[in-house]
Amino acid sequence: MSRPLHAPAKFQIILAFVGVYFCWSATYTFMSIGVQLLPATVFAGVRMLLASVLMLGFCALRGKRILLDRMLMGRLMLLGVLLLFGGNIGLVWSELYLPSGLAALIVAVVPLYVAIIEILSPGGDRLRPRGYFGLALGFCAMVALLWPRLDKGFSGHPMQIIAIAAILVGAFSWAYGSVLSRRMNLPVDPFVAAGWEMFAAGVANVFFATVFWRWPHAVWNWRSVSCIGYMILFGSLLAFTSYIWLISHVPVSKVSTYAYVNPMLAVVLGAIFLNETLEPSEYIGMVAIVASVALVTTSRLSTGKPVAEVESQA
Repeated sequence: MSRPLHAPAKFQIILAFVGVYFCWSATYTFMSIGVQLLPATVFAGVRMLLASVLMLGFCALRGKRILLDRMLMGRLMLLGVLLLFGGNIGLVWSELYLPSGLAALIVAVVPLYVAIIEILSPGGDRLRPRGYFGLALGFCAMVALLWPRLDKGFSGHPMQIIAIAAILVGAFSWAYGSVLSRRMNLPVDPFVAAGWEMFAAGVANVFFATVFWRWPHAVWNWRSVSCIGYMILFGSLLAFTSYIWLISHVPVSKVSTYAYVNPMLAVVLGAIFLNETLEPSEYIGMVAIVASVALVTTSRLSTGKPVAEVESQA
């Protein structure tokens, strides 16, 4: 993207980073509350559909072209299913059984997945040596992070293991969708693309909520409505808009810091508002996974782009 003629004011940049750091980090806390009252597919489906309507309506009011040809729409629907359905529904459901901070730390595996997919793909990007060290550190850190939960799972709490697996599978779906999005390089405004991708994910969630008839299990009260409202206004709209704005005004290497700042903030917010605690080895794993993500996302590829830019294309 081209840079504007006039540099933005420092307070604008700070506010945008606050939106990306805190609004996105807090989504894990609100998901943990919301999924106790609403089935995951209902919670995610209503959120995505309403957010898509608002996003596409905003784009239409700004004069952006929102009706696209069949091929573009098909690709956006595919990306929406991979990124926002496959990459999100397991995470939402998992917070029934895992602390929100731990879920956020597991999701931090996404940049590592992206790097591996690129390395294994023909003509894909390669990491510098510190990036490969970061990958090795990351997966060792993941073992330290997950070991207490796996131990409990093998001792009679299998749902924790299933929840961990759901997040890891979802993270891979997000990573694969991110790489695919980059390679497609669709000529679509990013806000329009996000609107249609959220629409696709919303339809997929509503479909499964209806097929498995999850609607009667939904508890609609001020808490559940507030959680959906936060996820729409602050998670899907404000934070995403701040992120896109930062990509246009600030070096990607700085914007990509969300990949290792957000998990730590999610742990702090979970401790403050949900009284969550982690095992000592999980704190060690947290530090190591954050360090590994920092190493990988700042490692230059053969194309000269950091790994984080691959992820940001989604």
